[in-house]
Amino acid sequence: MHEPVSRDPGLQPERTRLAWRRTTLACAVAASLAARQALHNGTGPVSVLCAVFAALAWLAFLGVAARRIRAMTAPRPPALSPRAAAAAAGCTLALVAFGAALAR
Repeated sequence: MHEPVSRDPGLQPERTRLAWRRTTLACAVAASLAARQALHNGTGPVSVLCAVFAALAWLAFLGVAARRIRAMTAPRPPALSPRAAAAAAGCTLALVAFGAALAR
């Protein structure tokens, strides 16, 4: 019988952690630009709601990213769950939608 070979992940977990951090930073910039756009265009109710929802989407993405970054510290990180993947994608799409609503 063959003995299980220990996995050498190399730098893949570190690259994945950095990718999650970069994406979180990009989402923070998008939420900040949404807030800036809402303040620049006046504080109408639609603008304020879009900025608030963009901030909430960013906070939700921040939570998903923080959990994933913590999971990547394990010697053998678990796969990203479908629920977490859907949450990250949903937060990204929400930021796009709120940004588009503010841009018009």
